[in-house]
Amino acid sequence: MVNPVYSPDPSRYESGIRYRRCGRSGVLLPEISLGFWHNFGDVNTLANSQEMVYYAFDHGITHFDLANNYGPSYGSAEETFGQIMKKSMLPFRDEMFISTKAGHDMWPGPYGEWGSRKYLMASLDQSLRRMNLDYVDIFYSHRFDPNTPLEETLQALVDIVRSGKALYAGFSKYPPEAAAFAYKYLRDRDVPCLLYQGRYNILNREPEKEGILDQAKAEGSGFIAFSPLAQGLLSGRYLHGIPADSRMAKEFFLKSSVLTPSMQACLLKLNDIAAARGQSLSEMALAWLLKDDRVTSVIVGTSSVKQLEDDFKAMENIKFSPEELAAIDGAVGQCDMSVFGRP
Repeated sequence: MVNPVYSPDPSRYESGIRYRRCGRSGVLLPEISLGFWHNFGDVNTLANSQEMVYYAFDHGITHFDLANNYGPSYGSAEETFGQIMKKSMLPFRDEMFISTKAGHDMWPGPYGEWGSRKYLMASLDQSLRRMNLDYVDIFYSHRFDPNTPLEETLQALVDIVRSGKALYAGFSKYPPEAAAFAYKYLRDRDVPCLLYQGRYNILNREPEKEGILDQAKAEGSGFIAFSPLAQGLLSGRYLHGIPADSRMAKEFFLKSSVLTPSMQACLLKLNDIAAARGQSLSEMALAWLLKDDRVTSVIVGTSSVKQLEDDFKAMENIKFSPEELAAIDGAVGQCDMSVFGRP
């Protein structure tokens, strides 16, 4: 039996999805974006990955977030996405906002990571080939490189945009001082930063504490949050221990050492607050991010359509009372965050 050609839902933009303006730009992004960090590489079947992309697009998700080394293995998430694009999504390319990044380890030798012009440009060329694309909508410097002159990294972004291989530039996980320099450098060359991408969730508040959110808004940039469920810690799976089939059980990114007694007590309190709101813990975690108009979009990672369906429910209630916010802050404040390597 031959699978039918994909035909997206004609009411996809009437499914309840909302869009937010990305800083001072013409770009609107869906409140929820689909990320390819963990579950779209060799570890998943093409059929399941394709089903998730179709479901997302059918429900108004236009933004798909990738990077050169997403998988596992490195490059395999982009290859999977490229197969889906070639097979069925290319007719809808102009409705899609596609990102990729370079900065972390990708290939052996001195030119396979960090922020050199050579690495960034070579990596993007490879990414475009893997994804069967002529251009991406935004290309990010994936992390700040303390050893490469920042001017070199940023000029590479400028030249990439001017070449047409990316429509916009952005950066991820830059400390505030480097971000300030980057915003000005790019703006002075008429390639303003469209998006700052940062780790942000109920447990990890660095973008608030370091002023990253306010800085992005002041600079006219959007902010997009990744790891909104703290790599699964806020998914609700760890309320009563470590399931045998979980990411934590496999010590894959999320380490079992994180689930201390104080962390488990915190998760249980947060879950109680969510239940009183009529939400699951994961739904509340996403809603908590979306309550802030400084957050343009939230990148969700998912391994099934069912998880994506659940993520959509978060958008149904993103309002919090002062009492709810105080209770959330109180629960988090009693938890030892040193397990994340931070005080």
